[in-house]
Amino acid sequence: MRILLQIWCAVLVAASPPRCDSSIRGHCKPILQVKPQCEEMHLSYCADAAYTDTLFPNPLGHATRVEAENSVEYLLLSVLESLVGGECHAEARLLGCSVLAPSCRDGLALKPCRRTCEAARRRCVHAFEAIRMAWPYFLDCDRFFAGEQEGCYDPIGDLAAASDALYDYAYLEAPPPPPKIQLAYTSDAQANAILKRTAQECAHICRTYSIGRSSEGKDLLVIEFSDSPGRHELLEPEVKLMGNVHGDEVVGRQLLLFLAQYLCSEYGLGNERVRTLVNTTRIHILPSVNPDGYEAALFGQRDDGQDDARVGGGYTRSNVGCNNAQNIDLNRNFPDLTSVVYARRRQKGYRTDHVPIPDHYWFGRVAPETYAVMKWIRSLPFVLSANFAGGDLAVSYPYERSKHPLDLNLFSPTPDDKVFKFLSRSYASMHETLNAGDARCGPSSADAHRGTINGAQRSSNAGGMQDFNYLHTNCLEVTVHLGCEKFPPEEELFSIWHENEEAILSFLETVSIPPPPPPTSMGCFSRDVDQHPTKHPQVHRGIKGIVRDAEGNGIKGARVSVRGIRHDVTAAENGEYWRLLSPGIHIVSAWAPGYSRAAKKVHLPPSMHSAGRVDFILEKAAPEPDREEEEDAASAAYRRFDPDNQYKRYLRPEGGPRSSPGRLENPSWWEYLSHLGGRPPLWLLLQR
Repeated sequence: MRILLQIWCAVLVAASPPRCDSSIRGHCKPILQVKPQCEEMHLSYCADAAYTDTLFPNPLGHATRVEAENSVEYLLLSVLESLVGGECHAEARLLGCSVLAPSCRDGLALKPCRRTCEAARRRCVHAFEAIRMAWPYFLDCDRFFAGEQEGCYDPIGDLAAASDALYDYAYLEAPPPPPKIQLAYTSDAQANAILKRTAQECAHICRTYSIGRSSEGKDLLVIEFSDSPGRHELLEPEVKLMGNVHGDEVVGRQLLLFLAQYLCSEYGLGNERVRTLVNTTRIHILPSVNPDGYEAALFGQRDDGQDDARVGGGYTRSNVGCNNAQNIDLNRNFPDLTSVVYARRRQKGYRTDHVPIPDHYWFGRVAPETYAVMKWIRSLPFVLSANFAGGDLAVSYPYERSKHPLDLNLFSPTPDDKVFKFLSRSYASMHETLNAGDARCGPSSADAHRGTINGAQRSSNAGGMQDFNYLHTNCLEVTVHLGCEKFPPEEELFSIWHENEEAILSFLETVSIPPPPPPTSMGCFSRDVDQHPTKHPQVHRGIKGIVRDAEGNGIKGARVSVRGIRHDVTAAENGEYWRLLSPGIHIVSAWAPGYSRAAKKVHLPPSMHSAGRVDFILEKAAPEPDREEEEDAASAAYRRFDPDNQYKRYLRPEGGPRSSPGRLENPSWWEYLSHLGGRPPLWLLLQR
């Protein structure tokens, strides 16, 4: 056997090719050192690059053009436009091309400039974050880009010169101009990118923050305007503007996006009216309460774009996206505190303010969006609010739930009916169509009075947001129905903005100090403003002040009452309060447990343009055990917010693990970009 193995090995050696012996001519082929050569670039998504020749292997290790074309990096470049829309996709794509297919000259690969990469990253990173995508690793400015001293080139120079981009890449040190205002429908990701870019452009007066997540995990993003963003200032009123509670009512969403950009732009241009407003009021803007419903409506409209069946400028599927992703109507999902008040109105000492949320509410279906908005409302001392809706043309005010025993539509006023009518008129009187009473659609077309109507008279509904604001907090909210069409054609958005621009600013000024006369030029929103005195009502703002003890300390939770109005407001953290009131003579008092009541007579003339300052100093008083015990019980009940964690239990699927609106699920683009096989591109996932 051993002999056979030796014979077999000898045969294999004899049959194998001879080893290379350089001493024998022609015995083996010499090894040639091939110098890399520039080749013509044939990557279609890089065809508009500023160069025509490239070199492989590239810095990412792709040896050939085919290998680069089949990579996930190139796939990402090919879909950037659909992912981030018009927001930065061209810059990011050309930056990616400069790494994936580097410019080649004389057989050498040239590196793109780090300076250009850093500028593009500052401008575009928000667009990527908005779709939950990390900044791509191959656009690492330190790793794949070089400094000017190394002889780099600008890969997007031609693009920057030919476009109207916000940044001038040739002069990066120059102060950036005010952001260009976009008047077009945008995806949720694009809208969030606009808000973040606006906050970056005007960082000295605004910031963005999230109040929670939608059912599908989208951020409920707020942009705040103030001369001290992120900080409450003593006696500076807090105002919120919200839109898109019904996802298919999209005009309010677009107006609030426009408003955010307008405030930033006009503040930078020196518009005194806007500067006064921002410097004296803390304004919170939430363009979309229901981003899931909005995107269903947006893409539903686009899907129907080839359908000839239309109603006016809208589409037949007008209710697509009205509810959230859980099919919950968000404006019927808040606690029905109005029914609680109606049930107790015959009881002695019943209250219509700071009504606690009943425990049984938490055993129902509470949408993540509703939960987030309620926590937000409770977290800040909001004074005034407007919710922008559609499908009608009127400004409605509480109550929204009818007092009729059969819940039929019926005028159902609050104790603050005069104030609510004034607030509604302050908006409607500045809106030409509303002021003329020309509404020709919706439930309010017959009963509206010069553009305003009681909510329960218009359409009685339980669980509305404006009733919750009034009965649970100090905030007074009205609903602005912006027009008959819920989803008007895009080309009408500009005229809709102009119809509402003056009304929005006037509404915000109801809690700010008096503005100067509106200028005839509004920067990029130029138009003439009617100065006729009958069109501009005297803007009255009530009173504000601080409730202190004898040592000068603010008394948090002190109650401020107005005789004849069964609705108190409570003092905030530092004892400060705000009380919107109609003109006239009022008896105002303040009280807190353990202190005596103090009262003042206040005269508010119709010509008053700013809030009157009314402070109170409360003296210690003898204990009143029964009254204090009752007040303590009421305060404890008010502080109870989902006491048994029913909301979290509802979010846990039966028999499955707990889930939440903020769960870290893979974003919608993940499956497409990870289908190539091999290692999944985890570098694309944004870490939270």
